[in-house]
Amino acid sequence: MIFSETPIAGAVQIDIKRIEDHRGFFGRAWCRQEFVEHGLNPALAQCNIGYNLRAGTVRGMHFQLAPHQEAKLVRCTMGAASDVVLDLRPGSPSFRKWHAVELTAENRRMLYIPEGCAHGYQTLVDGTEVFYQTTALYAPAAAKGVRHDDPAFGITWPLAVQVISDADRSWPDFVWEGRP
Repeated sequence: MIFSETPIAGAVQIDIKRIEDHRGFFGRAWCRQEFVEHGLNPALAQCNIGYNLRAGTVRGMHFQLAPHQEAKLVRCTMGAASDVVLDLRPGSPSFRKWHAVELTAENRRMLYIPEGCAHGYQTLVDGTEVFYQTTALYAPAAAKGVRHDDPAFGITWPLAVQVISDADRSWPDFVWEGRP
């Protein structure tokens, strides 16, 4: 696997290192030892799939409160998505910053989102499926989010938002201590 730092502290883009021959290629998509060597949480508690009918669908920006914080490893298995990590850790050098990575079935790229960061994505084509692994079980009482269009962050989505849940549309404005 090829690990590349992003502008968000602790968030890592991961590409498959292909070993190719006449049959196609082989590549490792997850390895506990390599995650540990790169300082990433290797615990796996749950795997999830989000299938989306229409391009322009936004899911997120979701996170879980302590003690149920989770890291995520996200990959697009069908179609294409703009995957966003948003740093909500007040002590982080990238606090309130976001970064997007294009994940497609073809590029097989993954994004590691560390604990304390929100995650969301927008589908770029119809029929997009996103697969993600989490380091903690889903805890409904700890599940929170911020709006995809909250002016506190200024996330730029590649397409006009076509589909979004009522819950994701109605998160309150983000408030932090020291907000200007």
